[in-house]
Amino acid sequence: MEADLDTLATALYVHTDDWLKDNPHRVPWRPKVGFAPKISDAEMVTLSVMQALLGYTSEARWLRFAHEHLRHLFPYLPKQPGYNKRLRLLAYTLNWLIGALARDTSVWTDDVWVVDSTPVECSRSRETVKRSDLAGWAEYGYCASHSRFFWGLRLHLVATLHGLPIGYALTGAKADERQVLLDLLHDDPTLAASRPGQILLADKNYFGREFEADIAERGIQLLRRARKGEPERAGGRFFKPLRQTVESIFDTLKGQLDLEQHGGHTPQGVLARVLQRLLAMTTAIWHNDHTGQAVRRSLLAYDH
Repeated sequence: MEADLDTLATALYVHTDDWLKDNPHRVPWRPKVGFAPKISDAEMVTLSVMQALLGYTSEARWLRFAHEHLRHLFPYLPKQPGYNKRLRLLAYTLNWLIGALARDTSVWTDDVWVVDSTPVECSRSRETVKRSDLAGWAEYGYCASHSRFFWGLRLHLVATLHGLPIGYALTGAKADERQVLLDLLHDDPTLAASRPGQILLADKNYFGREFEADIAERGIQLLRRARKGEPERAGGRFFKPLRQTVESIFDTLKGQLDLEQHGGHTPQGVLARVLQRLLAMTTAIWHNDHTGQAVRRSLLAYDH
């Protein structure tokens, strides 16, 4: 296989179609009697991944482009309202496919993880904040990396050094990063249980005696920067160069996959669009891994 967009789309469609046929409980429920959808769930997944890779943040503009240039791949294309509805209904499927593709790579078993969170801004207007359906989930928070306040959510991500998502969560802006990490490990005990001695690179905010004891009990070796007043911690000389990896991963999500320009206005809409971008990055890593590309997270072959 080659590293180009058409080849990636074809490979993703074929695997997704086979997996969903083998796992029919992973697709949205629909009545047995009624109109059959003109575009399959596998085609919708593929179409949404291509949208993220090509950087179309407007669904209307994306579908106009697809009608003109992608009819050789998609015999039928929905209109914007139908596309939006189908994408939101496929959120559970997108979430499952991220894990399925990730496990089908050689880098899934890497023994070093990185963990951090990044803002997912949802509004800058006070009037929008007051009227938003996201109120109660989205909230005001502070991003120390960029020295700015924002209103929205936080994407918490555990990934390999190649950027492959291992676990993730979308929370309010003020959620405790340490508790979210523990919840991720609790929700899927096999992540840590199957990897004794796993190394986890974290920011200095992942601290605390009870927290670190809990992480150690799971067989994970936590490496983080020393906080002010603490003695130098083990592995400090390796931390700085490797720690930049997580910033690079978030830069891929935000700079190339437009994470903060998701355009979602409801909880279901935001969730679907964040998962869409995580799936796009996972798909690129999966395809690069299977085609023997040197840089697994490179999107250069797919963004034009």
